[in-house]
Amino acid sequence: MRLFVALDIDAVIRDRITHFRDEMRALAPTGVRWVGPETFHITLQFLGETQKADEIKAALATVCGQAVTVTFRGAGFFPNGNRARVFWVGIEGDEKLQNLVNEIGAGLAGLGFKREQEEYHPHLTLARAGSGRPQQRPGDKDAAGLQQVRAKLESMAVPEFGTMTATEFILYQSTLAPTGSRYSKLARYQLS
Repeated sequence: MRLFVALDIDAVIRDRITHFRDEMRALAPTGVRWVGPETFHITLQFLGETQKADEIKAALATVCGQAVTVTFRGAGFFPNGNRARVFWVGIEGDEKLQNLVNEIGAGLAGLGFKREQEEYHPHLTLARAGSGRPQQRPGDKDAAGLQQVRAKLESMAVPEFGTMTATEFILYQSTLAPTGSRYSKLARYQLS
C-alpha cells in the first residue's frame, strides 16, 4: 500500500482553487499534467509503499494535536518560474501546524518512518510539467506556455483563496492509475 498522512481541504476553498487552476490551465501547454480538485490535500507526512497499515493506524491514534488554522495564498513554481516543473498554491499555517507535523513524525518514527530534517513548508500542487526535467529551451512550446502562466501570475494581485480550520487529519491510501493517482481515506483522527 502507498500511504500518506494529510489534511483535507474545505469545499469552498477547494472550489476557489479549482477556479484559479482552470483559469491558469487555459494558458498552459498540453504537456502539463493538472491535479484534479478531488485530490487536493495538505500532505503532513508521506509514508510511501508499506505493509504496516495497522501499525500506522495505531500509532496515529496516539497523536495529540490541536485544530490547525491554514490560509491558502499566493502561487508559484518549483524550482522557479524560468524552469517550472511544479505549479503550486501557497499554504500558511500557525504554529499548531508545525507541532502537528512533529507529533505525527514522532509517532511514526518507531515504525521506521523518518521525518524531514528541514522545517515543514506546505504547498498544494496544481500541476506538473513534463517528465520532471525543466523545459527551458528558447522557442520550446511547453516552456513558452508556462511563461504565459508566469506572466499572468506576475500581472495579477496575489491570489487569496481563504482560511480554514482543520479539525482532523487523515491517513490516505494512494493508488496509481493511468489517469493519475486516486486517494482513499483509510482512517480519520480528531484534533482538539
